[in-house]
Amino acid sequence: MLDSFTPFDLYRGPVRLHGRIGGRGAPLLLLHGHPQTHAIWHRVAPELADHFTLVMMDLRGYGDSGRPAGGPDHGAYSKREMALDALAVMQQHGFERFGVLAHDRGARVAHRLAADHPDAVDRLLLLDIAPTLAMYRDTSEAFARAYWHWFFLIQPPPLPEALIEGDPARYIRSVMGSRHAGLAPFAPEALLEYERCAAIDGTAHAICEDYRASASIDLAHDRADVAAERLLTQPLQVLWGEHGAVGRCFDVLALWRERALQVSGNTLPCGHYLPEEAPQQVARAALHFFPT
Repeated sequence: MLDSFTPFDLYRGPVRLHGRIGGRGAPLLLLHGHPQTHAIWHRVAPELADHFTLVMMDLRGYGDSGRPAGGPDHGAYSKREMALDALAVMQQHGFERFGVLAHDRGARVAHRLAADHPDAVDRLLLLDIAPTLAMYRDTSEAFARAYWHWFFLIQPPPLPEALIEGDPARYIRSVMGSRHAGLAPFAPEALLEYERCAAIDGTAHAICEDYRASASIDLAHDRADVAAERLLTQPLQVLWGEHGAVGRCFDVLALWRERALQVSGNTLPCGHYLPEEAPQQVARAALHFFPT
């Protein structure tokens, strides 16, 4: 998968940041979600490569990127810190301003990247999320049942880590297979890649810290933005799956309009994993939304 794109390994301090780059045209950063890797773009990237220079990276804690210790405040996995990783990757490739296409956890990183570095981010296309602060604030029983891992992963160590490490492949299949379409949307080689990376030493701690950060330090950063009435100024488009929990449980556009000045979006006929369930629609939306 993605063999036509060139692998890279860059460093921000001691943390290795792995990914692939390729294509031609305006720079476009692609960020994946949980519990996956940059391989989620294997059906989208070929459609975009003739129009954009694509930079697909593994978030810290995922894929073949580094897995630093989280720290007592989980700050190593704050979306602010992960946004700095993404900014460093783009700058080391020579891109000072770029668009961002991001799914799930990667879309939360993209939100913080655009908020903290508005001069770097031109436009945002986010897939199947509402703002983190609103999702915790407005959690319902239906959401908690669908997104059980949000509340499992934030429990104190070492219990969540130990349970995941006991059978990482089962964790991957349990999280991804419990959605609308089960495991059917995922190419076998992609699923094997997600399972391989989940078994890398330190992954369980890293993904737990990602979610612990979202339930603590990230909320503090979001509350500070709200208190200061800071809104995203970039054009923002949001797409979500009509069969997914996000659209059922939240008014996606209304919540984003509380956090950004220019918001558009719509549903796609799929579940949560838009890049793998509806790749042609995602690619078409990107081609219409981002300048080439």
